[in-house]
Formats: sequence, structure tokens, C-alpha cells
Amino acid sequence: MNRHSQVKHIADADLKLLRVFKAVAESGGLAAAETELNIGKSTISKYIADLELRLDLKLCNRGPAGFSLTDDGEKVLRSADGLLASVTDFRAQVNEIKQQLAGTIRIALFDQCASNPEAFVPGTIREFNKAAPAVEIELSLEPPNVIETKVIGGELDIGILALHRPSPSLDYMPLYGENMFLYCGKGHPFFDSDQASLGLPDVQSVNYAGIRVNSPNLHVGQKLGFRRAAKVQNEQALAILIMSGSYLGFLPDHLGDLFVGHGLMKKVLPEEIFYRSQFAAVTRKRPAVNRITKLFLDTLVASHSGPDAGD
Repeated sequence: MNRHSQVKHIADADLKLLRVFKAVAESGGLAAAETELNIGKSTISKYIADLELRLDLKLCNRGPAGFSLTDDGEKVLRSADGLLASVTDFRAQVNEIKQQLAGTIRIALFDQCASNPEAFVPGTIREFNKAAPAVEIELSLEPPNVIETKVIGGELDIGILALHRPSPSLDYMPLYGENMFLYCGKGHPFFDSDQASLGLPDVQSVNYAGIRVNSPNLHVGQKLGFRRAAKVQNEQALAILIMSGSYLGFLPDHLGDLFVGHGLMKKVLPEEIFYRSQFAAVTRKRPAVNRITKLFLDTLVASHSGPDAGD
């Protein structure tokens, strides 16, 4: 391809091709993207070929050996993410000017709030949908450091994570909490042992698995002198390590007790070893949030306030 050619302007057709390319890359291939895009594989292939011709770059390898992005494809994907996010922001700003609540709101969570009786995020979404039915919600689960980075960078509108070493670039609104206990899995030496015979030195002598990023989980494990032998990015992965019977780990009781009920886990010294996490909604301080984000934030706070929270 002629690398001396330049893309002199971006048209609506280019944005469409970039969205198709992004969907294919995130899905891991053309066939996997058919359901996401609701178009056939041959049409997707033509769109990718058109984009490669338009950019004068080979973006991906596709064929019997499978799908993979080229180095240029990886770079174009990163640039496309920024461009498409900017387009979304532009549309939201124009809709603000037109006083219409339409567009997309991007939200990421860290915790397992679906099983937390103190969390009323589903109810928040229900009420928000009533007030702004034309707004599309993008909801994802991310590690706390990723959430903070993406909110600060404008890739996310709202994050929900545990309060720990607040960033000066973010605003925090406390929402709900959860109780964290230490668990072991079936097959671990502590599982069938008498809890009365255990002490902190015993716990410190065995393998411990914890969240790898800056978090209350990391801080508490270090403070108690636990021997961390495995690191994870989220609580589902941590639950798997605990169930292996090879590691201890902290889980919220609303998640860990589900496994206890099935005879797969057991709390370790629950009267002595536990802590409580406080969760908050985070938004970036500058620029000010748009009307869509403010509405969701107000609804989220209202859902977690007062005696009738979550109703």
C-alpha cells in the first residue's frame, strides 16, 4: 500500500466503517461480530476492506489461520476509540443545546453489586430509563484503577468503586457499603479445622490471594501481614482461587456466603478478621458533567438515600 497517501477528511461513511472495525476487533473476528452488528460476514468483510483501502493500511489478518490485528490495526483501533468517544460526547453536547436527553451514558462498576442488598443500581437504572428512555446505557465491569483512568480521560461518564486514596481529579459521592470477610475453599487445611485453634499467625503462614490494584483489599492484606501468593483483577477470579482450596482471600459476604451455602467455602476467623468497604460514584471534576450524566448521578444518589432507598 502507498504509505504517502493521507486521509484529508473524515466523513460519516468513515465513522460507520470505524464502528464496524471496532466491533470486529472487540468481538475477535468477523463471524463473531455478525450478531453484534446484525449484518452478514461477507458485508463485514467488505466494510473492513473498504476501510483498509480508505486508510491505505492493512488492519487485520483474516483467513484460515484466524483473526488478528496488525500493529497498524492496533494503533488505528486506539485512535478510533478516541474519535468515536469524541463523536459521542459531541452528540451529547448538541443534545444538551437542543434540550433533549438522548445519547449514550458510559458506566463502569468494580464490585458485585447485583448480589449486594445495600446496592440499588438496578433500581437506579429503572428510574433513569423512565426519565430518559432515549439514552443508551453502556455498562461494564472494570478494575478500580481502570475505572479511575477512564473517568479522568473521559472514556467513562460514571464509575462506581470502593473509596480508597481519592484522586484530586475526581469527585466522589458515597453510595453504599459491603462487609468483607476472609474465606477458604473446600480442601484447604482450615476448611475442616476447629476455628478456635486458629490464630492470626496461622493465617499469615498460608497462601493468600488478593486484588492486585490499589484498593482496600490490597491495603488490608498488607496491613495484616498476609503472604500474597496470587494476584487477581476482580472478585470472580478471586472466588475461583479460593475454591481451589489453595488460597485464602477476602470476599464480600453477599458473594462469599453464596458459596458457603453450597459447602464450597468457609469464613476464617470471622469475629477477628473482617473489614468494611464504602463505595462511591466517581465523576471527573473538569469539565462539568453533561445533563445526561447529572440525571443518572442524581437518580443514583436518590436511590441510595433515605429509609426507602431502593424501593
